[in-house]
Amino acid sequence: MNQSVLTRYRAMAYVTAAWLLVFTAAIVAKYVFHVGDTMLISQIHGVLFIVYVIFAFDLGSKAKWPFGKLLWVLAAGCIPFASFFVEPKITRETRALIAGDGATATAEV
Repeated sequence: MNQSVLTRYRAMAYVTAAWLLVFTAAIVAKYVFHVGDTMLISQIHGVLFIVYVIFAFDLGSKAKWPFGKLLWVLAAGCIPFASFFVEPKITRETRALIAGDGATATAEV
């Protein structure tokens, strides 16, 4: 696994989390204050979430995560603010894994 897999995941985690917060605010505005429409925001978040799922699944498969961990990471894209807490933990774990792969690769050469 290389750093670019983690970088793609991190970028999409933050972008998806930010759009989820925008979408949540739009939902509150629409149903509590009776202003605005959520159609465009929901569609943008939906597309971004699909890309997030693809990148998270790619990272999880390369990091050989158990299925439960993958589900938790995917669910973090659906829960407002969750990605802001899950992403740093996943980044620390994955960087350690990448560093371990690099050390193993250097030792084998």
